[in-house]
Amino acid sequence: MTIRVLIVDDQMMVREGFSVLLNAMEGIEVVGEAVDGREAITQVAALRPDVVLMDIRMPHMNGLEATREIVAADTDAKVLVLTTFDLDEYVYQALRAGASGFLLKDASARQLADGVRVVAAGEALLAPSVTKRLIAEFSKLSETPKPADPAGLGELTEREKEVLVLIAQGLSNGEIAGRLIVAESTIKTHVSRILVKLGLRDRTQAAVFAYETRLVTPG
Repeated sequence: MTIRVLIVDDQMMVREGFSVLLNAMEGIEVVGEAVDGREAITQVAALRPDVVLMDIRMPHMNGLEATREIVAADTDAKVLVLTTFDLDEYVYQALRAGASGFLLKDASARQLADGVRVVAAGEALLAPSVTKRLIAEFSKLSETPKPADPAGLGELTEREKEVLVLIAQGLSNGEIAGRLIVAESTIKTHVSRILVKLGLRDRTQAAVFAYETRLVTPG
């Protein structure tokens, strides 16, 4: 199946560049472009893309606000945030808002295409340099009191908690299956149940939840 992509960026050269790169990749089609967050919301509703490549810093409505509204509208689109800065202050907030991952704008064509495919498949995607920033944000949580009874955590089985920890550590379904010596289909079932029980959108938000509830700690 062809992955349908919407590119959101206020710079025309960036939009055109990404469009050329992605359209040259097998199985990926750029179906539209938007110049800011407001137009992105309209285009997502009209085009129903599989993946939205979202810039953060834009006039009128930034990528963080747009991501939050797109997710709130309960669309099937996955948001992959593109940023120029590996220490972007919006990294943590955007993931909480529902972004499925981050890539830096200087990523290669192959990295960009692979990122789109990973996010479209429902996996989490964090560029290594961005992950460092995210871990730093999570580390700050250790300075605040641990939640007495994290909402939903008690509903998970011990195996589901084990899978959630491995998700937060960045492992794919295949890697988790290898670690636990079970079929990958079994892990997919566990992940689906975890998301339903916790009321989460995807495994990226599951990773955020694991850190916020102290099920996993940085380091």
